[in-house]
Amino acid sequence: MQVLSRPPSGCPALVLNADFRPLSYYPLSLWPWQETIKAVFLGRVDVVSTYDTVIHSPTFEMRLPSVVSLKSYVAQDRPPAFTRFNLFLRDSFACQYCGRGEDLTFDHVIPRSRGGRTTWENIVTACAPCNLAKGGRTPREAGVTPHRAPRRPTMYELQDHGRRFPPNHLHESWLDYLYWDIELEA
Repeated sequence: MQVLSRPPSGCPALVLNADFRPLSYYPLSLWPWQETIKAVFLGRVDVVSTYDTVIHSPTFEMRLPSVVSLKSYVAQDRPPAFTRFNLFLRDSFACQYCGRGEDLTFDHVIPRSRGGRTTWENIVTACAPCNLAKGGRTPREAGVTPHRAPRRPTMYELQDHGRRFPPNHLHESWLDYLYWDIELEA
Protein backbone atom coordinates (compact mmCIF):
# COMPACT_ATOMS: atom_id res chain seq x y z
CA MET A 1 0.00 0.00 0.00
CA GLN A 2 1.19 3.47 -0.80
CA VAL A 3 0.66 6.50 1.46
CA LEU A 4 0.22 9.64 -0.61
CA SER A 5 1.19 13.13 0.44
CA ARG A 6 -0.65 14.65 -2.54
CA PRO A 7 -4.42 14.27 -2.90
CA PRO A 8 -5.47 11.01 -4.57
CA SER A 9 -7.11 11.28 -7.97
CA GLY A 10 -10.40 13.13 -7.66
CA CYS A 11 -9.67 14.43 -4.12
CA PRO A 12 -12.10 12.15 -2.25
CA ALA A 13 -12.82 12.73 1.43
CA LEU A 14 -12.67 10.00 4.06
CA VAL A 15 -16.07 9.93 5.78
CA LEU A 16 -16.13 9.20 9.50
CA ASN A 17 -19.13 8.51 11.68
CA ALA A 18 -19.81 10.95 14.53
CA ASP A 19 -17.60 8.76 16.75
CA PHE A 20 -14.66 9.33 14.33
CA ARG A 21 -14.64 5.76 13.03
CA PRO A 22 -14.92 5.14 9.28
CA LEU A 23 -18.42 4.29 8.09
CA SER A 24 -16.91 1.41 6.14
CA TYR A 25 -13.50 -0.15 5.63
CA TYR A 26 -14.23 -2.24 2.58
CA PRO A 27 -15.08 -0.46 0.51
CA LEU A 28 -13.48 2.48 2.28
CA SER A 29 -16.05 5.19 3.02
CA LEU A 30 -15.03 7.91 0.59
CA TRP A 31 -17.11 10.69 -0.96
CA PRO A 32 -16.22 12.64 -4.11
CA TRP A 33 -15.19 16.20 -3.35
CA GLN A 34 -18.44 17.57 -4.84
CA GLU A 35 -20.60 15.53 -2.42
CA THR A 36 -18.35 16.51 0.45
CA ILE A 37 -18.66 20.24 -0.30
CA LYS A 38 -22.45 19.88 -0.55
CA ALA A 39 -22.54 18.11 2.86
CA VAL A 40 -20.38 20.87 4.38
CA PHE A 41 -22.73 23.60 3.13
CA LEU A 42 -25.82 21.66 4.27
CA GLY A 43 -24.28 21.38 7.75
CA ARG A 44 -24.27 17.57 7.77
CA VAL A 45 -20.53 17.15 8.38
CA ASP A 46 -17.63 18.76 10.20
CA VAL A 47 -14.35 19.20 8.34
CA VAL A 48 -11.59 17.37 10.23
CA SER A 49 -8.70 17.75 7.76
CA THR A 50 -8.11 19.39 4.38
CA TYR A 51 -5.96 19.01 1.30
CA ASP A 52 -3.84 21.91 0.08
CA THR A 53 -6.08 22.05 -3.01
CA VAL A 54 -8.34 25.10 -3.04
CA ILE A 55 -11.62 25.56 -4.91
CA HIS A 56 -12.88 28.99 -5.88
CA SER A 57 -16.09 30.72 -6.83
CA PRO A 58 -16.40 34.44 -7.60
CA THR A 59 -17.11 35.19 -3.91
CA PHE A 60 -15.77 32.19 -2.04
CA GLU A 61 -12.62 30.14 -1.54
CA MET A 62 -12.22 26.85 0.35
CA ARG A 63 -9.62 24.12 0.82
CA LEU A 64 -10.99 20.73 -0.17
CA PRO A 65 -11.78 18.51 2.83
CA SER A 66 -9.74 15.30 3.05
CA VAL A 67 -11.50 13.98 6.19
CA VAL A 68 -15.02 14.79 7.38
CA SER A 69 -17.12 13.46 10.25
CA LEU A 70 -20.88 13.16 10.28
CA LYS A 71 -22.65 15.39 12.79
CA SER A 72 -25.25 12.69 13.48
CA TYR A 73 -24.23 9.18 14.46
CA VAL A 74 -25.23 6.42 12.03
CA ALA A 75 -25.89 3.16 13.89
CA GLN A 76 -23.74 0.29 12.60
CA ASP A 77 -25.56 -2.51 14.41
CA ARG A 78 -28.22 -3.17 11.78
CA PRO A 79 -28.10 -6.62 10.19
CA PRO A 80 -26.05 -6.62 6.99
CA ALA A 81 -27.85 -7.08 3.69
CA PHE A 82 -27.42 -10.44 2.03
CA THR A 83 -25.43 -9.53 -1.07
CA ARG A 84 -22.79 -11.34 -3.08
CA PHE A 85 -20.19 -8.78 -1.96
CA ASN A 86 -21.08 -9.14 1.74
CA LEU A 87 -21.02 -12.93 1.43
CA PHE A 88 -17.55 -12.84 -0.13
CA LEU A 89 -16.42 -10.38 2.55
CA ARG A 90 -17.80 -12.64 5.32
CA ASP A 91 -15.78 -15.51 3.85
CA SER A 92 -12.68 -13.32 3.32
CA PHE A 93 -12.85 -13.68 -0.48
CA ALA A 94 -11.77 -17.33 -0.25
CA CYS A 95 -13.37 -20.60 -1.31
CA GLN A 96 -14.68 -22.28 1.83
CA TYR A 97 -13.74 -25.70 0.44
CA CYS A 98 -10.19 -25.23 -0.91
CA GLY A 99 -9.17 -21.70 0.15
CA ARG A 100 -8.53 -20.30 -3.33
CA GLY A 101 -9.48 -16.71 -4.08
CA GLU A 102 -10.06 -16.88 -7.84
CA ASP A 103 -13.21 -17.43 -9.90
CA LEU A 104 -15.51 -17.13 -6.86
CA THR A 105 -19.18 -18.08 -6.87
CA PHE A 106 -21.57 -18.95 -4.09
CA ASP A 107 -22.66 -22.44 -3.19
CA HIS A 108 -25.85 -23.63 -1.54
CA VAL A 109 -24.67 -26.00 1.22
CA ILE A 110 -28.04 -27.77 1.07
CA PRO A 111 -28.69 -27.66 -2.69
CA ARG A 112 -31.70 -25.74 -3.93
CA SER A 113 -32.88 -28.94 -5.62
CA ARG A 114 -33.26 -30.37 -2.10
CA GLY A 115 -35.05 -27.39 -0.63
CA GLY A 116 -31.98 -25.37 0.36
CA ARG A 117 -32.70 -21.66 0.59
CA THR A 118 -30.62 -18.63 -0.36
CA THR A 119 -29.83 -17.44 3.16
CA TRP A 120 -26.74 -16.53 5.16
CA GLU A 121 -26.99 -19.89 6.92
CA ASN A 122 -27.00 -21.95 3.70
CA ILE A 123 -24.58 -20.16 1.37
CA VAL A 124 -20.78 -20.25 1.33
CA THR A 125 -18.22 -18.77 -1.03
CA ALA A 126 -16.87 -21.41 -3.41
CA CYS A 127 -14.52 -21.28 -6.37
CA ALA A 128 -16.09 -22.45 -9.63
CA PRO A 129 -14.17 -25.77 -9.73
CA CYS A 130 -15.23 -26.72 -6.17
CA ASN A 131 -18.81 -25.62 -6.79
CA LEU A 132 -18.94 -27.67 -9.98
CA ALA A 133 -17.38 -30.71 -8.29
CA LYS A 134 -19.87 -30.53 -5.40
CA GLY A 135 -22.77 -30.12 -7.79
CA GLY A 136 -26.22 -30.90 -6.39
CA ARG A 137 -24.88 -32.90 -3.45
CA THR A 138 -24.51 -32.02 0.19
CA PRO A 139 -20.96 -31.43 1.46
CA ARG A 140 -21.01 -34.82 3.21
CA GLU A 141 -22.03 -36.60 -0.02
CA ALA A 142 -19.36 -34.71 -1.97
CA GLY A 143 -16.69 -35.44 0.66
CA VAL A 144 -16.00 -31.76 1.40
CA THR A 145 -16.44 -29.59 4.47
CA PRO A 146 -16.68 -25.78 4.52
CA HIS A 147 -13.82 -24.23 6.50
CA ARG A 148 -16.40 -22.22 8.47
CA ALA A 149 -20.05 -23.01 9.02
CA PRO A 150 -22.21 -20.45 7.21
CA ARG A 151 -24.00 -17.94 9.44
CA ARG A 152 -25.28 -14.39 9.39
CA PRO A 153 -22.41 -12.00 10.20
CA THR A 154 -22.79 -8.80 12.17
CA MET A 155 -21.87 -5.44 10.69
CA TYR A 156 -18.96 -5.36 13.13
CA GLU A 157 -17.64 -8.67 11.76
CA LEU A 158 -17.88 -7.40 8.18
CA GLN A 159 -16.05 -4.22 9.19
CA ASP A 160 -13.35 -6.30 10.85
CA HIS A 161 -12.99 -8.50 7.76
CA GLY A 162 -12.82 -5.35 5.62
CA ARG A 163 -9.72 -4.22 7.51
CA ARG A 164 -7.88 -7.17 5.96
CA PHE A 165 -8.20 -5.63 2.50
CA PRO A 166 -6.69 -2.13 2.57
CA PRO A 167 -6.89 -0.11 -0.63
CA ASN A 168 -3.79 0.31 -2.77
CA HIS A 169 -3.34 3.91 -1.62
CA LEU A 170 -4.30 6.14 1.29
CA HIS A 171 -3.81 9.85 1.86
CA GLU A 172 -1.61 10.68 4.84
CA SER A 173 -4.41 12.76 6.44
CA TRP A 174 -6.54 9.60 6.71
CA LEU A 175 -4.03 7.50 8.67
CA ASP A 176 -5.07 8.64 12.17
CA TYR A 177 -8.59 7.31 11.54
CA LEU A 178 -7.84 3.96 9.91
CA TYR A 179 -6.56 0.84 11.61
CA TRP A 180 -4.37 -1.19 9.29
CA ASP A 181 -0.76 -2.28 9.57
CA ILE A 182 0.67 0.12 7.02
CA GLU A 183 4.17 0.25 5.57
CA LEU A 184 4.96 3.80 4.58
CA GLU A 185 6.41 4.24 1.08
CA ALA A 186 8.38 7.24 -0.04
